[in-house]
Amino acid sequence: MVTKHQALDALKKLRTEATKRKFEQKVEFIVNLKDLNLKNPDEQVEFFMQVPHAFKTNKVCAIVAGELEAEAKKVCDFTITQGELDKYKNDQKAAKKIADEYDFFIAQANIMGLVAGAFGRVLGPRGKMPNPKAGCVVPPKSSLGPLYERLQSTVKVSAKKFPVMQLVAGKESMKDDEIAENIAYLYNQVEHHLPKERHNIKGSLVKLTMGKPLKLM
Repeated sequence: MVTKHQALDALKKLRTEATKRKFEQKVEFIVNLKDLNLKNPDEQVEFFMQVPHAFKTNKVCAIVAGELEAEAKKVCDFTITQGELDKYKNDQKAAKKIADEYDFFIAQANIMGLVAGAFGRVLGPRGKMPNPKAGCVVPPKSSLGPLYERLQSTVKVSAKKFPVMQLVAGKESMKDDEIAENIAYLYNQVEHHLPKERHNIKGSLVKLTMGKPLKLM
């Protein structure tokens, strides 16, 4: 188990030993897993969660039909309409640019087949396809404001190929207390979603982007 107190002690040590960089480093939380057969879909892990303290602005792209176009343009950072999907289907360079620029993609449920046809090859490998688990597949008549706000503190947690989760828990400019709360909450959620809970956790570490990992447990 990783407690807030443990995380605070580790963060203090990280800051003491850190080399000053010309950019703001992220605080990474790493969880090493064990006794999981990741070739078995039942033992793979993927879920979305909201951290107590948001640490970045997630850019959201909406892919919608006419019913949601006005709402999407009002709320989201970028909107692609149903009529524009062929453009991206035929221009993979443009699709890749969109895929790289946005963190989350919202799609209108009744055009998901068209979305997959246009963006599946670029969003799929990046793990960015509109995902119902994150609430990102929506009905034609939706209020997107609450979803957009929720996505600002949403973190994707996944272990499908390798028994390790490398998560971002915060950034240098945040208060240690906030980062520590995020770390403790992330650990708790990871443990809860594993088949054998804490028995599937080999250990955990915390590090700055360019720093050495520090063992937490």
